[in-house]
Amino acid sequence: MTTSPSRRRHLVIMLKEPRPGRVKTRLGRDIGMIDAAWWFRQQTRALIRRLRDPRWQIWLAVSPDTEGMSSRIWPADLQRIAQGQGDLGQRMGRLFRSLPPGPVVIIGADIPGVERDHIRTAFCALQPSAGVIGPSPDGGYWLIGLKRSTAVSPMLFEGVRWSTEQARTDTLQTMPQDTVLIDMLNDVDTVVDLT
Repeated sequence: MTTSPSRRRHLVIMLKEPRPGRVKTRLGRDIGMIDAAWWFRQQTRALIRRLRDPRWQIWLAVSPDTEGMSSRIWPADLQRIAQGQGDLGQRMGRLFRSLPPGPVVIIGADIPGVERDHIRTAFCALQPSAGVIGPSPDGGYWLIGLKRSTAVSPMLFEGVRWSTEQARTDTLQTMPQDTVLIDMLNDVDTVVDLT
């Protein structure tokens, strides 16, 4: 799986500064906001360590923009990009359009089960297919990727009902027709998801 430098694979991890009351608030209602922020910080650090790999470049898509770009919490050697304003679709759409050439896979930072093999599978799926989604049981998804061999459609994520069980179905309607699904994994929203 060799790649020319001009078509490098890009793995984007979307994350927020782990401040109590600003991150994992649904989990925070169950275990307390300080504990939820601590969980997210530890989870994200472990995730970044696990996913480092010479086969792709990791980008940290940070929020809030100014605080995230200057944060000392995240590894200093990883490239950062501000998420910017808007709903999740607007932010992910900007990421797909703004990164250097090559396939892009975007994940959230709250998926404890994701391993290097999942990311490798997603990039391999983008060799024959133009899009890939890693579904989650709640109707959403933990991973989304595009080959980006053509311009990213301005209709990408148009009309997606975020944070509902229709989010994946709605997103698929805006993705290339040959989008494939890979492994199903859970994200963590509430204390039930930690078990």
